[in-house]
Amino acid sequence: MTARSYLDWNATAPLRPEARAAMISAMDLVGNPSSVHAEGRLAKGLIETARAQVAEAFGAQASDIVFTSGATEAAALALAGRGLHGAGVEHDAVRAWVVEDLPVDGEGRVSLGDPAQSTLQIANSETGIVQDLPRGLAVSDFTQGFGKLPLAFDWSGVDMGLISAHKLGGPKGIGALVLRRGLDVEARIRGGGQEMGRRSGTENLIGIAGFGAAAKAAAQDLANGVWEEVTQLRNILELSLDLDGNVTILVGKDATRLPNTSCLVTPGWKGETQVMQMDLAGFAISAGSACSSGKVKSSAVLRAMGFDPRAASSAIRVSIGPGTTKDEVLRFSEAWRAARARHLSRVN
Repeated sequence: MTARSYLDWNATAPLRPEARAAMISAMDLVGNPSSVHAEGRLAKGLIETARAQVAEAFGAQASDIVFTSGATEAAALALAGRGLHGAGVEHDAVRAWVVEDLPVDGEGRVSLGDPAQSTLQIANSETGIVQDLPRGLAVSDFTQGFGKLPLAFDWSGVDMGLISAHKLGGPKGIGALVLRRGLDVEARIRGGGQEMGRRSGTENLIGIAGFGAAAKAAAQDLANGVWEEVTQLRNILELSLDLDGNVTILVGKDATRLPNTSCLVTPGWKGETQVMQMDLAGFAISAGSACSSGKVKSSAVLRAMGFDPRAASSAIRVSIGPGTTKDEVLRFSEAWRAARARHLSRVN
């Protein structure tokens, strides 16, 4: 059986052992966090510990962390009904709520008008391109940057931030909306008044515990220079791919990017085909954002950057992480280059 190599960290990162241990421990707590008895107080205490862990890792205040089912729900809570302006490179969960009219250049950089009426992601999930966030920005999707880049929400000057646990090694199905101190938000899910009245419903105790532990571990990784090592490994990968800009384009080559992300466009070689070929060779990669119900389609991100539909349908994303080895990226490079050679021999 072919050994598998997971190179799709931007879709979801492997669960950290610290998160798994915290989740297993939380399973033993019987109390409802809203109950006033001892069992309920224990459960509530675990939530507040995790809230403090997430806040410290993100450079925010614990009271300004609103736990949600994920960044998609956080986006709806922050954006619904506001008519903010956004760009075509934003995640679909953000694009669903904004007026999509902000211009994007060929390097993926977004030009803003009024930051107070705009949303702008910190980093793109498909290309890895990092944006400069202006002070006074209404909303930013920090999902891909949190845990990979040194960030401090309170220093960013952003009003609201979206984050997700499973992108940094926590469990799926838990995220948060982060608010600037003194700012509030109208609840969209109403009922018992949990999360300081901002998001009702019995809290996902197990998921929240895992999120807190993962955030704490991710912050330690950053402090220890782990992602600098990932950057070096990504550079080794890109050099080993023997890229020729006339055949394959490295998107955002000269832009500031996430330390782990390589987006490759070989016009005419369908991204879906490449994903399947690499899957058969034992490598998990992506043709773009993973949040499309398993569909592989032309990349809206690349179209917004000026790529034509043929090229935008021919992209793959390789995203690595601290658990990736040099042997894995070199084996992937060898397999991908061989597959590209076969493709080129058929079309030439």
